[in-house]
Amino acid sequence: MKRGLIAIVISLMVLATSALWFFGTDDHKIGFEAVSFGVIVILVGFGLFFAWRRLSSAKRGEPAEDELSKKIMQKTAAWSYYISLYMWVFMIWFKDRVTMDTEQVLGAGILSMAVIFFVSWIVIRLRGIRHE
Repeated sequence: MKRGLIAIVISLMVLATSALWFFGTDDHKIGFEAVSFGVIVILVGFGLFFAWRRLSSAKRGEPAEDELSKKIMQKTAAWSYYISLYMWVFMIWFKDRVTMDTEQVLGAGILSMAVIFFVSWIVIRLRGIRHE
């Protein structure tokens, strides 16, 4: 129960600071910053969804993590790690051909890793874990 509340508080703090960053500037950006803000809002929304699911499970008296959810998380972490390695290789290759700030490359890479983890979780959750 406590971890669910902490996740909600942290998600709301990330959303608030991202909104201050995006709307704190005078000119409204249309490029990379708008895409980054959109991805952050989507990821925070899913974080709030997961925290809500954890809190509702705790109210029903279910355990926070069972064997299946641990196995899904372990497989998701492994797959997202491998995919992220190739994503960083692509980002390095792309950085050599396009002029971008280092901060933008790092920011895009970190957001891409979060999206890769989330998509991997959805795929493994829908596909299921095969008998290994």
